[in-house]
Amino acid sequence: MDLIEMFLSLFFVLPLSYLLWAAYDRRRSQCCYILDYECYKPADDRKLSTKFSGEIILRNKQLGLHEYKFLLKTIVNSGIGEETYAPQMVFDGREASATVADGLQEMDEFFITSIDNLLKRTAISPAEIDLLVVNISMLPTTPSLSARIINLYKMREDIKVYNLSGMGCSASLVSINIVENIFKTRKNMQALVITSEVLSPNWYMGNDRSMMLANCLFRTGGCAMILTNKTSLKEKAMFKLKSLVRTHHGAKDDAYGCCVQKEDDDGFIGVHLGKNLPKAATRAFIDNLKEIAPKILPLRELVRYMAVKHFRKVRQRWSKAAAASIRPAAINLKTGVDHFCLHTGGKAVIDAVGQNLGLSEYDVEPARMTLHRFGNTSASSLWYVLAYMEAKKRLKKGDKVFMISFGAGFKCNSCLWEVLRDLEGNNVWKTFIHRYPAKNLANPFLEKFGWVNNADEDTFPDHYQIPD
Repeated sequence: MDLIEMFLSLFFVLPLSYLLWAAYDRRRSQCCYILDYECYKPADDRKLSTKFSGEIILRNKQLGLHEYKFLLKTIVNSGIGEETYAPQMVFDGREASATVADGLQEMDEFFITSIDNLLKRTAISPAEIDLLVVNISMLPTTPSLSARIINLYKMREDIKVYNLSGMGCSASLVSINIVENIFKTRKNMQALVITSEVLSPNWYMGNDRSMMLANCLFRTGGCAMILTNKTSLKEKAMFKLKSLVRTHHGAKDDAYGCCVQKEDDDGFIGVHLGKNLPKAATRAFIDNLKEIAPKILPLRELVRYMAVKHFRKVRQRWSKAAAASIRPAAINLKTGVDHFCLHTGGKAVIDAVGQNLGLSEYDVEPARMTLHRFGNTSASSLWYVLAYMEAKKRLKKGDKVFMISFGAGFKCNSCLWEVLRDLEGNNVWKTFIHRYPAKNLANPFLEKFGWVNNADEDTFPDHYQIPD
């Protein structure tokens, strides 16, 4: 009888134990880790000084005095410094006649520098990459840029490839989401994600104010990163993805049309940034927070928020005057988040997001400094902000990092990362991080170009000599 009971026990216990272990192992292998990342730093001879920026503006013969005044005001208030980078064709004076070849040269410089450094540092060979995701919105070449990387690095024939275009500044987290979903279905994978933007063939040479803004904000940059779901590499990983939410308002006509690449009335191609963009961004931002907040915040904060919201409704029923004196219910993200990576879309974007989330100057400092040093590098901006935090040695084991980005479509994407080990900050900021946070973010453009405000059509710009 004892043997029969033992046999029956083994018959039921062993399969059950196997199923439990299989479920546990599958859950572990579905995790998404960042093993390492590399932000691109172009050569110093690609820096855009105030003097050279003025020369570039004056080369645009489509601009009149009013457009110059508009650009002066925009650049001065942009939050961008004098050490951002531009592609080679700008320094060659060919922005009006840039070609696809210029765009490919710009991308090759980024690919070779960043991917080489990343693979060398992680000791991973191109043949070990199982998945490649490339997001570069405005250069849809044939063959694709992902195929170009495969050719450059002679990757495997069975590599899984995704090439994203037209996704805008929020494309990084779209790429991460693709990797995350694939990791849920396949074990022991290593993914290479490439995120950047091409400026060379997209430099606007017209005089439409809504399209001139892009030249003031967007700069050369990019990031390459390796992600994995190998549990054996968990100890080497830097971050673990905890949650990711994507919000897309493309079905709404006003949101869809607020950020569009198009030709102006004179046939010049550029990116139109509509006046309704802030409104579209706010709506997408709110909807995104509604979805991700319950996934990343502690229960006590959610209960507090619901209680305050309910209390306000009750007070409003009894007295509208009393309700007006009560502050609106607001989620406190700091109860579940230690650090904030904000998209460097511009000074106004950083200010608005920081204010809406109730962030301190310490919280928004990484985004402000990244905008000042590197400008808006589109989808890769978030990783320069993250690198700033790392270089400042802010990121400690167990910390939670919240990323939020906006992009054409209109999209708002956000995610939460957990820091898996104390990070030392050996990255793109290393050689000049001691200069930040900068005490004075004022752009010297007004000092050197303020004469524009007092100029008139008859004397401008023929009499002008660019100051040293």
